Amino acid sequence: MTLLYLIAGEQSGDVLGARLMAALKARRPELRFAGIGGGAMAAQGLNSLFPIRSLALMGLLEVVPRLFELRTLLRRTLADIEQRRPDVVVTIDSPGFTLRVLGALRQSGLQRAGPKRAGPKRAGLKRAHFVAPQVWAWRESRVKHYPGLWDELLCLLPFEPGFFAGHGLPARFVGHPVLESGAETGDAARFRARHAVPPDARVLTIMPGSRRTEVSRLLPILEATIRLLPEPVVPVVPLAGPVEDMVRELTSGWPVRPILVADGAAKHDAFAASAVALTKSGTSTLELALANVPMLVTYRVNPVSYVMARRMIRVRYASLLNLLLDRPVVPELLQYDGRPDRLAAEVRRLLGDPDAVALQRRGFAEALALLRPASGTPSECAAEAVLSLLP
Repeated sequence: MTLLYLIAGEQSGDVLGARLMAALKARRPELRFAGIGGGAMAAQGLNSLFPIRSLALMGLLEVVPRLFELRTLLRRTLADIEQRRPDVVVTIDSPGFTLRVLGALRQSGLQRAGPKRAGPKRAGLKRAHFVAPQVWAWRESRVKHYPGLWDELLCLLPFEPGFFAGHGLPARFVGHPVLESGAETGDAARFRARHAVPPDARVLTIMPGSRRTEVSRLLPILEATIRLLPEPVVPVVPLAGPVEDMVRELTSGWPVRPILVADGAAKHDAFAASAVALTKSGTSTLELALANVPMLVTYRVNPVSYVMARRMIRVRYASLLNLLLDRPVVPELLQYDGRPDRLAAEVRRLLGDPDAVALQRRGFAEALALLRPASGTPSECAAEAVLSLLP
């Protein structure tokens, strides 16, 4: 039976991996899976080598203290691949870990599926990397290390294949999986009824991220922001698995206790009921755009990481929406600009300015149209690319 080895390093990759597994099984029901993933991939039949929360890190100063642990996890992963001898390895996002895995596989000359045996040398292990590294945004010099890392690079953003082609690296655009998230299917009335939210109360969705470092930095700032908003505003925080306990603890003492929603359907209902969202940069902005929720984007990293990153960043915007359209569709208040008073002022502006909301929503439609593949769903396109690597 054909074995695919999938590696996801954080919750967003776990969701991508689960959808990819479902699309692969729809085409080849006999496929088997191994590797590293979270709850979504487990529901599709993956028994993870270790919990993905071990890999959910962000920023140089967060990684350095755990280098020994990460090296140990890398060795465990490579040993598992060597023992299982899969037909294809699919790494999903999390470049800090997954590209190290691919680099080690490139150096090892590991042979493809099946037991070791004497005889002619077999073809090399086939590898696909799902979600292109964002070197177009910063540290473009890293591209020189990529030749030979993968056989297929699957891109979520339409401009990425052209960028990598300019460096002699073939890549294919498969579309953005956010289009399959169902974020636009929520029911506002159901949300208000379930949580007894009055009709005149305006719901504010808060999305502080899925990494512990993100949540620990952003949630105190977002709490202070809420204190500055007029009543009645009802905050809602969707819970991401790796940080659920942390979010529950950090919000337990808020003067206005937020509604915490733990599953996808409840999150989408919250989106439908939301007047505005305050979110970190990243895929969450695309989810909110799909749900047509006007938003404000913020983010903070370790100050030393920020100083280092500023020197290398090559793009004008942090939000994917703004990057896609090359204009500020949504406001961004990042790092030291993300003060509670400024965040609260922008939220109040969105709550009271229907023209600003309408302008954002026109931009959402324009940006999302760019993320659609030529045919099928993004997961189906990615599955076809992976299956093309099988003998």
